[in-house]
Amino acid sequence: MKNPIVIVGAGLSGLRAASLLTAKGIKCRILEARDRIGGRVLSISDSNRPDLGKYDLGPTWFWPQYESTISNLVKELNLETFAQYTQGAMLAERSPYEAPQRYILPENSGARSIRFIGGVQTLIDAIADTIPSGLVELETRVTAIRKDEAGPITVEAELPDGKRKKVSASAVILALPPRIVARHIEFSPSLPPNLMTELENKPTWMAGQAKAVVIYDRPFWRESGLSGFVSSWVGPLQEIHDASPETGSGALFGFFGIPAKVRQELSEDEIFKLVIDQLVRLFGFEAQNVSAIFYKDWAKDSETAVEEDLDPLRDFPSYGQPLKAGIWEKKIIFAGTETNSQFGGHLEGALQSAEQAVFKIVNLNNKPL
Repeated sequence: MKNPIVIVGAGLSGLRAASLLTAKGIKCRILEARDRIGGRVLSISDSNRPDLGKYDLGPTWFWPQYESTISNLVKELNLETFAQYTQGAMLAERSPYEAPQRYILPENSGARSIRFIGGVQTLIDAIADTIPSGLVELETRVTAIRKDEAGPITVEAELPDGKRKKVSASAVILALPPRIVARHIEFSPSLPPNLMTELENKPTWMAGQAKAVVIYDRPFWRESGLSGFVSSWVGPLQEIHDASPETGSGALFGFFGIPAKVRQELSEDEIFKLVIDQLVRLFGFEAQNVSAIFYKDWAKDSETAVEEDLDPLRDFPSYGQPLKAGIWEKKIIFAGTETNSQFGGHLEGALQSAEQAVFKIVNLNNKPL
């Protein structure tokens, strides 16, 4: 191949695809609109209190019982993990007028979920360490992909200073949410209309979600025989879990039940107050003693969500490989967790999609690379 494979997106799928291509001696470049790698993986800490640990505002878990791709990669990269804390009773909050009810779940009632010491960002960073320095170009927003009959593919991108750059490519891996592709990238010639419709109608995983993580000096709820797991019909958090590191400080994280459009009418301070008030209702006055609080509304992230993603999902989306790309077939390859039919929405799905994309690059061009 004279020109490199251009990968659009430096999330888990894009980075893994670059790692696999590099290992096969295939030239590639990653163009990423954000000023960081990781995409929807986001592990953060308090800059004033790094001792409190790192916490995930994006995906948190994987399930080694049935997710072999990520399990094998974690072993290969020698990453440290630990099991999600689930000991003790769960709480169910059904009404604002009733105290939350305690329930002891049957042992082994759910699949064993595993977390990363240091957050999922450790997986991102470990994969990034397997690719050459300088291969990822940050703050490089792809705006158009063009194909001449006689020439190579040209990828056009916008830089932070408003300047534009053009990159020649043998093929392009789109490691982006399908709706972001449809909304923000111009194709010339155009993608087939039925493919564009499919991309526009495929919900982006997590795009309508928001997540809060509240940090304490210790996981005090465990002292009361509670696991930290809560199911709430009252809110604002509808599902809460223990987010504590393996040792040290304590933490609770929750997914919001408030729709994205309603959240956007509230200030961050108002949201924080609602969250703390709920945790006090559930876990007692000690829940007021907050060391730090982190919040990420993915619906406000323009690299993740489009307007259609603000509507709450009523069913699990149907994910999988998009329809045939017409004249773009074998030149544009879709990756990302939404393109995996079995594990769509999971880290496993993102990794499997990267493997599938690289397989197509290597095997579908009908010539040795």
